[in-house]
Amino acid sequence: MNSQSETKSQKVSYKNKEKRSMMFWGWALIAPTLIGLLVLNIIPMIQTLVMSFQNVSTFGESTWVHFDNYIRMIGDPKVWQSLKNTLLYGLVQVPITVILSTIAAVLVNQKIKGVQVYRVIYFLPMIAAPAAVAMVWRWMYNSEYGLINTFLKFLGFSGNIEWLYNPNVVLWSLIIVGIWSSVGYNMILLLSGLQEIPTTYYEAADLDGAGPIRQFFSITLPLLTPQLFFVLVTSIISAFQVFDLIYVMFDDTNIALSHVESLAYLFYDHTFVLDDKGYGAAIVIVLVILIMMVTVIQLVGQKKWVNYD
Repeated sequence: MNSQSETKSQKVSYKNKEKRSMMFWGWALIAPTLIGLLVLNIIPMIQTLVMSFQNVSTFGESTWVHFDNYIRMIGDPKVWQSLKNTLLYGLVQVPITVILSTIAAVLVNQKIKGVQVYRVIYFLPMIAAPAAVAMVWRWMYNSEYGLINTFLKFLGFSGNIEWLYNPNVVLWSLIIVGIWSSVGYNMILLLSGLQEIPTTYYEAADLDGAGPIRQFFSITLPLLTPQLFFVLVTSIISAFQVFDLIYVMFDDTNIALSHVESLAYLFYDHTFVLDDKGYGAAIVIVLVILIMMVTVIQLVGQKKWVNYD
C-alpha cells in the first residue's frame, strides 16, 4: 500500500512539475507580446485618457479641467463636421471595398492562366507606402495636368474637375483612394477562406444542376462569412482611423480640407500643430469609444449571419 501511494504521489508531483513548466514557457513565449502591448498600447491609452481631462501647456505643465474638453467638443462645429466625414467615409468605403474584395477573391480563385500574376497585381497597393500611394493619387487628381481629367477629356467630357479642392467632391476622391488601396489586402484574406471550402460541395451542386450564381449565394457566401466578418471589422476600424491619405493629399491651406478631415486628422491637428494636447486627447478618446461601440455591435450581430459550422 505504501509503495502504491508513493508511486501515485510521484505521478501527481511529476504532473504538477510538468504543468508548472508548461505555464512558465507559455508565459515566457507570450511575454514579449504582452510587454509590447503594455508599453505601446495600454499605458499610452491610460495616459491619453488622463490627459483628456487636463489642459497641457506648451512646456508640459498640466492642470485639471475635468470635463471642460468634452463640453467644448459639443459646441465645436469642426468636431461634428469631422465626425460626419468619418462616418460617411466608413459607411461608403467599407461596403464597396468588401464587395469588390469578394468579387476579386472569387475571380482569382479560378483556375485560369496567369492567375498568380493577377493576385500580385491586386495586392500591389498594399506593398506601397501609404504616403507614396497618396502622392501618386494627388498627381492623378490634379485638375490641370492630372491623368484622370486628361482621360475624361479624351472621352469627351469638358471642363476640369477639382478633385482636391471642390468641397462637394473631395470626400469622394478620398473614398476612391481608400477603396483602391484596401481591396488587395482584403482579397488575400477572403481568398484564404475560399480555398478552405471543400470542393465536394461544388461537385454536389453541379450534380443538382446549380449554376455559378446559385453556388455563390448558397455555398460560397455562407461558408465565407467568418472571413467576411473579420474583413468587415478590420475595414471599419481602419476606415475610422484614416489619416495618412488626408495628410498627404490635402494641404493645410486647402479651402475644402474641412469637408474631408477625419477625427484622427483633427486629433493630429490639435495635438501636434495647435499644441492643444488635452483637447486632442479628448477627440481621440471619442474616436476610440466610437470604434469600440461599432465593434461591439458587430460582435453581437455576428451571431445572426456568421456561419462557423
